Amino acid sequence: MHIVLIEPEIPGNTGNIARLCAATGMELHLVRPLGFEVSDKYLKRAGLDYWHLVKITYHDCFAEVLGMYHGHKFWYCSTKAPRCHSEAKFSPDDFLVFGKETKGIDEEILRQNWESCIRIPMMAGARSLNLSNSVAVVSYEALRQLDYDGLTTMGRESL
Repeated sequence: MHIVLIEPEIPGNTGNIARLCAATGMELHLVRPLGFEVSDKYLKRAGLDYWHLVKITYHDCFAEVLGMYHGHKFWYCSTKAPRCHSEAKFSPDDFLVFGKETKGIDEEILRQNWESCIRIPMMAGARSLNLSNSVAVVSYEALRQLDYDGLTTMGRESL
């Protein structure tokens, strides 16, 4: 699976998401412009010693991602989406797309892909979850549907 962050702004969020990708084997796609330098200490600190396990691809625009991966399924995560993330039927090569922290995914992209837009249920009045939390929630639902293929489901040590 793939995680796409369109113009992420907060280095700590991107670092946390990179760590999630390292732990799950998901590929990370970062769409420029980024709101930070990739050498940012907060980005590196959040990823700790996992950076060597993360496959990261940088893209100059979202259209580039779509062009490179034509034919793949893209799921657009937004608080404005019509259906719950757990209603989606995920496949191993799907792309989970998230927008920048302050604005989300551009509304034109959402309109063009409305049937593939998903949301995380929340209480009325709650604006949104933190980006790295949202990525974790949707990612683990997708992995659950795929029976955590390739991941261990047992603890590292036996009691």
